[in-house]
Amino acid sequence: MTPRSGLDITTSGTAVDTAALISLPWDVPLAEWPDSALAALPRGLSRHVVRFAHLEGAVVAVKETTESSARREYQLLRRLERLDVPCVEPVAVVAGRIDPDGEPLPTVLVTRHLRFSLPYRAVFSRRLHRDTLTRLIDALALLLVELHLAGFYWGDVSLSNTLFRRDAGAFAAYLVDAETGELHPSLSRGQREHDLELARVNVAGELMDLMSGGLVEGDVDPVATSQLIIDAYRRLWEELTADMSFRPGERWRVEERIRRLNSLGFDVEEYAIRTTRGGSELVLQPKVVDPGHHQRRLLGLTGLDVQENQARRLLRDIDEYRAVNHPEMDEHEAANRWLIEVFEPVAQSIPANLSGKLEPAEVMHQLLEHRWYLSENQSRSVPLDEALESYLQTVLPHRRDEDAVVLHPTTTMLKVLELPSENYD
Repeated sequence: MTPRSGLDITTSGTAVDTAALISLPWDVPLAEWPDSALAALPRGLSRHVVRFAHLEGAVVAVKETTESSARREYQLLRRLERLDVPCVEPVAVVAGRIDPDGEPLPTVLVTRHLRFSLPYRAVFSRRLHRDTLTRLIDALALLLVELHLAGFYWGDVSLSNTLFRRDAGAFAAYLVDAETGELHPSLSRGQREHDLELARVNVAGELMDLMSGGLVEGDVDPVATSQLIIDAYRRLWEELTADMSFRPGERWRVEERIRRLNSLGFDVEEYAIRTTRGGSELVLQPKVVDPGHHQRRLLGLTGLDVQENQARRLLRDIDEYRAVNHPEMDEHEAANRWLIEVFEPVAQSIPANLSGKLEPAEVMHQLLEHRWYLSENQSRSVPLDEALESYLQTVLPHRRDEDAVVLHPTTTMLKVLELPSENYD
């Protein structure tokens, strides 16, 4: 139906978005919207009436609330968006709604639905492996850290106010409901601790609710699981906010910092090195990833098809190469330059008598590890050429020959060559 005059639409979208918004049945209470206007997507729990609707080939979430709350949340989400904080995209505030009898209807906040995302009840009701559950919890902890670093006090931390997204092997959590939030230049320790306490209590309660309905495995401990969020948050906050400045000859400390994040279960999506008066400082962007993510990303960037741990280490070197040498390049261009200027020269430098020891990707992986250990022991950034010379003299000759299993040309049977025992690790 066409809404009555007096409809007040505030939006930052295009004219097409506005025209499409006007076509929705605003003179009908949201709970009574016809199926023809709605999208069949799973909804989380909410104190408000929330529905998903089709809008010009996209899907939006429509929430009934008060006009003051809708306008405040709309502006807050727009500010968070500009800060590049993971949250839903605000589309519009629609006020001035009246039904056919002239009775006022609640104002609505319209946000764009986050594709491929699920509310927690849809995620946790599946029979998740424990390591997957841990990654989801880490994603929520990471979201809270990102919000706090941006100066956002949530005020209602819960699974219900979060969407989880699994995209290209990465797990991410997104803020959905900012109604109780506040944005400050920075947060005090007390504000952060209050959000953490809310997370602990709310998440435990939500998991207990799932267990009572038989929607989650019985061996999941709600209290212990909610505590995992707090523990992950504290470790990540300390690692991201601790002072990290270094002199030009101490780039090995960057690797040390990333290793500590890896040991906490977090990967690094990207990092930047910024020059300061006293040297340089490191800015990290962590994320939570699924097994196989690095292998797929490296294959897409370079065409190298290697194992997961090898890919993780090579990607880290590509990121460092880009940050130090070509920060202006996109990752695909930088990866191609790294392939030509770093990887291929290393592969070509392997003497013929050692070429059967390891595949080139493993050689590169071990070389980078060797350089890091040399740098750490010597408290300086050892150049790659120097590390390569050391590696070829002291490490590679003692590795077992991985080309020792060959296919017999006539019998097509595997033949294992006998090697001296000292050639094995």
